[in-house]
Amino acid sequence: MSVNISKVEVFSFKNQKITFDHYKGNVLLIVNVASKCGFTKQYKALQYLQDKYESKGFKVLGFPCNDFGNQEPGQLEEIKEFCSTTYGVNFQLFQKVHAKGKTTEPFTTLNQVSPSGDVEWNFEKFLINTEGDAVARFKSSIEPDSPEVTQAIEKLLD
Repeated sequence: MSVNISKVEVFSFKNQKITFDHYKGNVLLIVNVASKCGFTKQYKALQYLQDKYESKGFKVLGFPCNDFGNQEPGQLEEIKEFCSTTYGVNFQLFQKVHAKGKTTEPFTTLNQVSPSGDVEWNFEKFLINTEGDAVARFKSSIEPDSPEVTQAIEKLLD
């Protein structure tokens, strides 16, 4: 199923409501993130992608999520501090969300992306093209800087 997120509303880190129209023209990688997860080290690879492709119109957008094993219990300022000091993260973080069960945006919409269903764990990744269409979904076990992900990003940036 083709899913477009352009009109989806989310809340910025500073709790301002924005739609993904704000990012039109950019390729996005949307990720549900957590600070106390076995996959937390993926922050480093996500920042690498942000640094490598940002000048070409690419952005990583992180959505802290505490749905899986209570692995993101902190407040936003604590999360941001941890990410920046531990992994050098400077990509955009948003308000905490729910990615499974009673979901909140953007995951209410993104969970319709094939294979549809709730996010299964932290660090699931959704690739969005310049028109706001979700074009790929990568499970947590797929590293952000894997050839599978980087080739998909580069194809959209070309």
